[in-house]
Amino acid sequence: MRFSRPLKIQVTGFWLSMPVITLMWNAILYPGRFLTDWRVWAFSWPIIYAIGIVSWYLHIQYDHAIRRRFPSLKQTAKRIFFKAFTNPLVMTPSVIVIFFFYDYFHVLGYRLRTADLKWGYLIGLAINLLFDTLWEVLYLLEKYRESVAEKELLEKLSMEHEFENLKGQVNPHFLFNCFNTLSSLIEEDKKEAEHFLDELSKVYRYLLRNNEEGISTVEKEIKFIQSYYELLRTRYGEGLQLNIEIDRRYYPYQLPTLSLQLLVENAVKHNIVSRQRPLVMDIFTAAGNKLVVNNNLQRKTMNNPSTRIGLSNIQAKYRLMKQEGFQVVEGENNFMVVLPLIWNNN
Repeated sequence: MRFSRPLKIQVTGFWLSMPVITLMWNAILYPGRFLTDWRVWAFSWPIIYAIGIVSWYLHIQYDHAIRRRFPSLKQTAKRIFFKAFTNPLVMTPSVIVIFFFYDYFHVLGYRLRTADLKWGYLIGLAINLLFDTLWEVLYLLEKYRESVAEKELLEKLSMEHEFENLKGQVNPHFLFNCFNTLSSLIEEDKKEAEHFLDELSKVYRYLLRNNEEGISTVEKEIKFIQSYYELLRTRYGEGLQLNIEIDRRYYPYQLPTLSLQLLVENAVKHNIVSRQRPLVMDIFTAAGNKLVVNNNLQRKTMNNPSTRIGLSNIQAKYRLMKQEGFQVVEGENNFMVVLPLIWNNN
């Protein structure tokens, strides 16, 4: 048989309730002299306490056994149902033992009266119901806190897992596009291809290092996009223009890593980029802790199949971080994405 150690609240409950029960039972056993007769204090109080300790300990063991059998919040009804048997299994026998013990040994001249059993039982029942209810309420609160903490942990683990999946999508996709560009350059201009490969190694090394955490500062993202822009200019020349106007007070703010790279890449992929029709991109901060990425709209006639990695990736990251404010606005002549900036508590 498995014995459980009483909880602190249960021990406290015993020491608070026993003086009350003992006083009331002595009032039933020895009416008129339970306060004045020193023998009641010297003999009757210790006897009732001794029997009470045994009864209380059995009560605790039964209570903990029920909790082990039905531990969850969903099993509360079953737990309360079986705890109702505490009364006939523990408390009632304890009352009977006390009164029959006093009658059998004529403790301080006591003789059993039928009404004594009734009042002794009602007093014990009231005290037991009071503390059983208190213990169950505290148990439910503890289980609820555990449930909330477990839910938060699962959400955090799920978010981290999804973040890893999203980050895993970015690097291969970016590398695949760069290799396509490199392949074209090799055929057109080997010297430019070598320069492009050199820039690619620097940019990709930076990309790997900053993509690990899933979130980065505005300052880091701007530095990266400037390097990435130099990489793109190797391929597109004057066909691609990038204007950056960032209020320096926003540098410590955060946003999902590689958001700007994905937006620039998305714009280049879906629009005509040529010297005659340059693709102009503007990245600037706006009131309300926002970073705006805007480009003129000149869609390709035959668009490349979308992998849905760019915008959906950024939007998914904001959703996982429970940050609102991500917007995509498409007009007749321009395409704009609004990124909410997150204050860096660190």
